[in-house]
Amino acid sequence: MGNWPTGRQDRPPTPDDPGYQRHALDALGAGRIGWASPVGSAYAGAVHAAVTVHIDAPPDEVWRLISDITRMGDYSPEVMEAEWLDGATGPAVGVRYRGHVKRNEIGPKYWTVCKITECEPGEVFEFVVMLRGRPINRWRYELTPAAGGTDVTESFDLGDNLWVRIWRPLGGFLRQRRNERDMRRTLERVKAVAEAST
Repeated sequence: MGNWPTGRQDRPPTPDDPGYQRHALDALGAGRIGWASPVGSAYAGAVHAAVTVHIDAPPDEVWRLISDITRMGDYSPEVMEAEWLDGATGPAVGVRYRGHVKRNEIGPKYWTVCKITECEPGEVFEFVVMLRGRPINRWRYELTPAAGGTDVTESFDLGDNLWVRIWRPLGGFLRQRRNERDMRRTLERVKAVAEAST
């Protein structure tokens, strides 16, 4: 399964292990990740989840708040801050940024590079977390007009591959639960800001 961090060779690492990101690609087979099963599929081995929150604000306004990655630290429990890369000043497909993460709100702390993969104002904002130039995690926000406001669905998907199938029963299900809880917290914070400004 690749060269795991010292003292962890008896099992695959979890995201909370030191060196997880550095070693994860080896387990994925040089970083080959696939999303054969979409978020919400019945496939039991995938690590993914989705949360929907209604916000009493127009889709365009909600999308503007979500896609401004410089405000990620205001909403996300784990992302402390984020900044655009390569001279970018706003969201667009192909644009990269980096986020400063505090895992589980206690550490370790590290930077991740992300790339925007879908960007439709008022409708969709999606990005993937990159490692050695390859995607390892997909995050997506879908916005739908509803009841005079917006239903926002945030989701994450680690894909469908051998590593995910092995890791899910060993600890991936805990990360899935954590992400579900944090996605709801994120959207509730976006909701508070959006509704306060309308």
